[in-house]
Amino acid sequence: MKSGITGLTTRLITVPLLRGWGAEAPENHVIVTKLTTDDGGTGHGFSWTPTIGPHAVKALLDHDIAPFIVGLEANPEIVWDKLWKRLHEAGGGGLTTIAMAGVDLALWDLEARNAGSSVTGLLGQRQESVEVYGSGVNLHYTLDELVEQARRWVGAGHNAVKIKVGKPELREDAERVAAVREVLGPDRLLMIDANQRWDLAHTFRALDVLGEYGLEWLEEPIRADDLWAYRRLRKHSPVPIALGENVHTIYRFRDFIEAEAVDIIQPNIVRVGGITPFRRIVELARANSIRVAPHLLPELSGQLALTLAEAVSVEDVEDASFGQLGILSGPSPVRIRNSRLTSSGRPGLGFDFAAELRAPAIETQGDQIEYSNS
Repeated sequence: MKSGITGLTTRLITVPLLRGWGAEAPENHVIVTKLTTDDGGTGHGFSWTPTIGPHAVKALLDHDIAPFIVGLEANPEIVWDKLWKRLHEAGGGGLTTIAMAGVDLALWDLEARNAGSSVTGLLGQRQESVEVYGSGVNLHYTLDELVEQARRWVGAGHNAVKIKVGKPELREDAERVAAVREVLGPDRLLMIDANQRWDLAHTFRALDVLGEYGLEWLEEPIRADDLWAYRRLRKHSPVPIALGENVHTIYRFRDFIEAEAVDIIQPNIVRVGGITPFRRIVELARANSIRVAPHLLPELSGQLALTLAEAVSVEDVEDASFGQLGILSGPSPVRIRNSRLTSSGRPGLGFDFAAELRAPAIETQGDQIEYSNS
């Protein structure tokens, strides 16, 4: 019999991005969680959102999730299923699953620490290292800034990169993609991400123009809810279609896979609710011969990628890791060198969130806001 959960506390950290993601996303929000058990155990996790809802996520954790999980057996799979049923009235995915990740990650951290292992070791490491691709939220960059970023990626040894598209004029998108392709040369992979900015008709026009640049995938060109449009798109697209950062449940991933509407799925481990549902979604994809490319959070998704049976690539947005943002007090749980990611083998998830931040940030505990600028 596993130990029982005795409590859950949260702390909200808001930290400015070193390279802003445009006017709508100048900062990231991390809700740090601490879970305790009746045998004295402690698990540490987090939830995350770059823009919308950090206070709503914290409120769900504090007022609805914490009281419900007290007394439950500290088993991540059991807790996840019970909690998802409990919260489903407020929505099957979205803010509910983002909040649930704070509990699920803390439980897996606890499980691994009790086993004297990293999470990667606990789940069983299958890959010695995984490929990392350079990524940027760069639609607001000038052409010169975008080209310089592409040169940095090449200099860092990346064999694949992803850039944003979705300018008002398709001509400008074509100019930017062409310039990056010139920097990369013919052998490196180039992916593009439209972040739901297009409709179906514009997507087909864009593919006619941009497809000639040898694209590895086109990511989320249309609103992620529009299964009908993606089914039509994939049927006629000369470029593989990727989506999933805005898909929150295994049922919705199943819908896209069964509709033959996607080539590559990109679950975000926090947005789907943590490690427990992420692993289920990956197995669904594997059973249907669908590629997986985890979305963002390389310090977390990289650890899970090392445990997967099939090799996957991990996304690393330039200067946006937790370590680079100054919210960790210790070393990162992963190492990235020459476009390859390996585990540092730190216990549990390996995240030690700083009490005092190295970057200007705002910390929220309860109803108090403390400003940190150390």
